Amino acid sequence: MSETKIALVTGANKGIGYEIANGLGALGYRVGVGARDDARRESAVEKLRAAGVDAFGVPLDVTGDRSVTEAAELVEEQAGRLDALVNNAGISGETGPGWGQDPTSLDLDVVRTVVETNVIGVIRVTNAMLPLLRRSASPRIVNVSSSVGSLTRQADPDIDVGPVMAAYAPTKSYLNAVTVQYARQFAGTDILINAACPGLVATDFTGFNGPRTPEQGAATAIRLATLPDGGPTGSFFEDDGVIPW
Repeated sequence: MSETKIALVTGANKGIGYEIANGLGALGYRVGVGARDDARRESAVEKLRAAGVDAFGVPLDVTGDRSVTEAAELVEEQAGRLDALVNNAGISGETGPGWGQDPTSLDLDVVRTVVETNVIGVIRVTNAMLPLLRRSASPRIVNVSSSVGSLTRQADPDIDVGPVMAAYAPTKSYLNAVTVQYARQFAGTDILINAACPGLVATDFTGFNGPRTPEQGAATAIRLATLPDGGPTGSFFEDDGVIPW
């Protein structure tokens, strides 16, 4: 089996996900570009290859059982194992004025849709890729979360956490909790799993509002995906260190 490390990044066709793939590729990883849109995925693969990254496309809709199963089969065919999984794909759900989501008038279908992608999708992909990760000597899993999922920060009136987002923010709290449960299950193994906050990044996800570039937003996830053996697990990080739950 090749000594080249293998990574899969979901939602990697643009924005932060693309820059995570690009950053891992620059470190010598062979990178699977997971994305559901065929044209955008292949365009991203071509762009990464032009930059010298060993990239391959992985058709992947995190909300579909069959799509995720076929993605795992493709990674096995292409690489035989997986060293790093970055669960980056996520959605905010429909928002109102000021990018807000009022809990008192929230459409429950919006909640279900966001949970399906941001939480259930991560569980679906992680479990499908686990057999491949277990073949790695140093498997790493990174769940791209957000500081808006910090209950400590959300409950502190002195901290500006942006608008009320009653569908999106709780899914990141849920994702953080799921990350801890995986870490507990993986205790005593070589698998390290952590959550990463990219910060407020100017991408189409935020309407290109934010002080940070996609490259800056990708940095924490890249660091966690390449942790040395014995590194932290079951924690929640941003650039400056650990984020309170």
